[in-house]
Amino acid sequence: MKHGLRIALYQPDIAGNTGTILRFAACTGLAVDVIEPAGFDLSDRNLRRAGMDYLEMAVLTRHVDWPRFEEWRRSEGRRLLLLSTKAAVPYTDFAFAEGDVILFGRESAGVPDTVHDAADARLLIPMQAGARSLNVALSVAMVAGEALRQLA
Repeated sequence: MKHGLRIALYQPDIAGNTGTILRFAACTGLAVDVIEPAGFDLSDRNLRRAGMDYLEMAVLTRHVDWPRFEEWRRSEGRRLLLLSTKAAVPYTDFAFAEGDVILFGRESAGVPDTVHDAADARLLIPMQAGARSLNVALSVAMVAGEALRQLA
């Protein structure tokens, strides 16, 4: 059940969220790219607790920084889809493709403008007025779930 679709996390801050995302990815056959530096040690016990025994099943690639990730992504010819509260296109209105990399920003700060500008598409999770953001692990599940539904 492996997919060409990938989840990327830009400098994640919270070990528990990353562990939950790795567990989700292991269960759905998705690979995860972590763009470092992370705000925690990737061997953190909170990561292990959230990921449980699924971490051994997870396909995780660590990228030392944004430029190295971008070099890899471009060499693979993959589209970069950024989830952003500044986007205008709802993720449910977007046509996902095999090989897409769905990028989620830091819990504390999102992504810098250089990362925003590099995206092939910027997608939004519509929310009620006044709501700032959803938990990143929940956002990953929602968006990746829609992408997997479309690609099934």
